[in-house]
Parts: sequence; C-alpha cells; structure tokens
Amino acid sequence: MAGILLGVAVGVFGVSFGLIAVTSGLSPLKACAMSLLIFTGASQYAAVGVVAVGGSPAAAIAAALFLGARNAVYGLAMAPILKGRLPRRLLAAHLVIDESTALSTAQDNPGMQEAAFWAGGIGVFVFWNLGTLAGALGGRFIGDPRVWGLDAAFPAAFVALLVPHLRKVGGWQAALLGGAMALVLSPLLPAGIPIVCASLATVVGLRSHTSKSDVSEVSA
Repeated sequence: MAGILLGVAVGVFGVSFGLIAVTSGLSPLKACAMSLLIFTGASQYAAVGVVAVGGSPAAAIAAALFLGARNAVYGLAMAPILKGRLPRRLLAAHLVIDESTALSTAQDNPGMQEAAFWAGGIGVFVFWNLGTLAGALGGRFIGDPRVWGLDAAFPAAFVALLVPHLRKVGGWQAALLGGAMALVLSPLLPAGIPIVCASLATVVGLRSHTSKSDVSEVSA
C-alpha cells in the first residue's frame, strides 16, 4: 500500500514533468521515453532545463549524468538486499531511486526490505510514467503547474520518506549534514548543484546501516 500511495504522489509530479518537458520543446514521445529509460526525476529535470535555455544535447546529458550519480550510492546500500540472477538484478538496478531505497532501508526485517524496494520501485515507475504521459498529452489543458501546486508534490514526498529514518542515529545525522551543506552551498554554486553535493551526506546513513548489519552478523 505504501508503494502505491508513494507512486500516486510521485505520479502527480510526473504530470508536472511531462508538461514542462513539452513546453520546453520536447515532443510527447521524447518526454515519455525519458521517463521510461532514464527514470530519475532530478536528472530528467536537469536535462529538460538545459534544453529549455538552448543548451546542447551533450550539456543536457552531462547534467543528467551528474545528478544521477547519487544513485550509485543507493546501489551500494541496496546490493546486499537485492539478490538473484542477472536479469532480476538488472531490473532492480533500473528501479534504484530515492523512493525505493528509502522505503527499503526504513524496514528492519531483511525480507521486508526487499519487498518494500520492489513495491516502491514498481509503484513509482508505473505512476511516474503515467503522469508523464498525462502531462505531455494534456499539458495545454492543465496550464502552469505552479497554479495547481504540482511543483510541490515531489518535495512533499521526500519529506514523508525522511520521517521514518529520523528514528535512527544515522538518519538524523545524514539529514542534518545534508541540510547544512545545501544551506551553505546554495549562495555559492549554480542552482541544482548544492542539492547534489548535499546528497553525499547519505554516506553517513550508509555507514551506520553497514555497521549495524556487521554487528548483527557477528551477534548471530
């Protein structure tokens, strides 16, 4: 159920992306292809933003790759949880995003961690792509996404994902460090880059999660 609810919330944000992508010059087909193949909202928005201001395709790709690099950190955290044969792991790799990782690592039971990952990943993938399609095809009827508050849907979802992790020491340490980094770097760096730098604070949570797993294995 949590995966579906999260997917619906992110799907609303997908409508905003579809609308902005089309108004930036992309065709509905290209906007939908981005959501299907790239499937990471920050990278998609970065690429569309570069295109909107007349940037080259190479610059758009570079911006998307830069923002998407944080998923490599999530992959390190999820690698011990997501097991199986190569095709299954490749599919899982495509679904390693902020939401699926947060839902999974918020669980204490290993079996529940894997189930939460698949529920979150699949739920977000389905509704994000449906939202993109709706926004791309029906953007002219929706108008400015800010009027409907669509631009606030994604940040609200992140806040909801953060709450369960604040019960753990590594969680609130990562949250405080990431917030401080974003606050300090925002006046100094171009828009978007402070958030990417702040995402490195997840290493604190990853170290805490890894240490807890090692202690559990030794105890067993």
